[in-house]
Amino acid sequence: MRGRKLGKAAFLSIVRNPMRSLLTMLGIIIGVCSVIALMALGEGSQRDIEEQVASLGTNLLIVRPGSTHMGGVRGGAGTLGSLSMADAERLGEGAVYLQGVSVEVREQAQVIAGGNNWNTGVFGVSLAYPQIRNYRLESGAFFDERDIRTRAKVAVLGRTVADELFGGENPVGARIRIRNVPFEVIGVLEPKGQSPMGSDQDDLILAPSTTVLYRLGDGRTVRSIVASAVSAGAMESAKDEIRDILRQSRRQLPGAEDNFRIFDQSEINQAATRVTGTLTLLLTSIAGVSLLVGGIGIMNIMLVSVTERTREIGIRLAVGARPRDVLVQFLIEAAVLSLFGGILGIAAGLGLAWGLYVVAGMSVVFNPAVIVVAVLFTGAVGLFFGYYPARKAARMNPIDALRFE
Repeated sequence: MRGRKLGKAAFLSIVRNPMRSLLTMLGIIIGVCSVIALMALGEGSQRDIEEQVASLGTNLLIVRPGSTHMGGVRGGAGTLGSLSMADAERLGEGAVYLQGVSVEVREQAQVIAGGNNWNTGVFGVSLAYPQIRNYRLESGAFFDERDIRTRAKVAVLGRTVADELFGGENPVGARIRIRNVPFEVIGVLEPKGQSPMGSDQDDLILAPSTTVLYRLGDGRTVRSIVASAVSAGAMESAKDEIRDILRQSRRQLPGAEDNFRIFDQSEINQAATRVTGTLTLLLTSIAGVSLLVGGIGIMNIMLVSVTERTREIGIRLAVGARPRDVLVQFLIEAAVLSLFGGILGIAAGLGLAWGLYVVAGMSVVFNPAVIVVAVLFTGAVGLFFGYYPARKAARMNPIDALRFE
């Protein structure tokens, strides 16, 4: 019963002083609004980065030639020998931890279609390449095993190349010339956008590996071999397996340094994790400072409120109220103001984040856990910063309080 009366008294005090209550809540509203909006933007950015990393491929592994090392002088990557179609075939036949293997023969070439031309990368790849690199068809079809075997002059265009050469028209069935070699367009890839490194993943042409190697290339140089591990947990086992198979395929002596290098997505993932981790820490710090400022605002306004209500407190103590009752009432006021301010701040934060999404096109992700934590934290802030003013009110001497002007 006493608790209900104290709660009612606290509520009436809040309602009777709307301006003071609004000023008390203002800092919390701004703080929680900042938390919700910044965390939504931060998680949206993290999701974008993760999607960009995933767009590179599923459990991607890349094998490239090694570098020369003579007399203390080290050559660049790819200067030590080259990979071959046979290397890729042995990986495809003997690897247990790989679910797809493809060569990657790249040639930079000028492409002509009608009165338009465009310089782009032409990639000679195997059938597993779209699955490994997460490429999907927007229209048309991909080439098949027969096209690879016969070195067919067929091509699948990335969206950027299709737009530059054909504008808004569907290029499937059209003819293009790559280094004056005629090719038929049989498909167009779905757009993927930029990679985490900033390159355009749609500015390319895919063609059968044998076609690019023998009709556009030198018939020997394979730029790289790409593969996909069966799962993220099998990445290290897959790398060890690739190393063993390639050493045997390339007849390397025991103890000799590998004349190839294996890359995986871990370096990109680690870089992305560092970026998102730093971003999350920064946003959390800003949000924490905002809530701290809001809590200090509660304490300041509550101290002013204690001063303004000194005579009221003195009368209550004089007619029999216990110091504990005064303490509890002021704590209830602080907690209610903080919680209500938190709810208003959540609504403002959701509205601000949604507005940024609609107006500026920024990615936002609303995490329910953040909202729950924000509500609980605002209540804790109210109690923490409201305790000192409440304790000061509870310790007042009734006679001194009644004399206060």
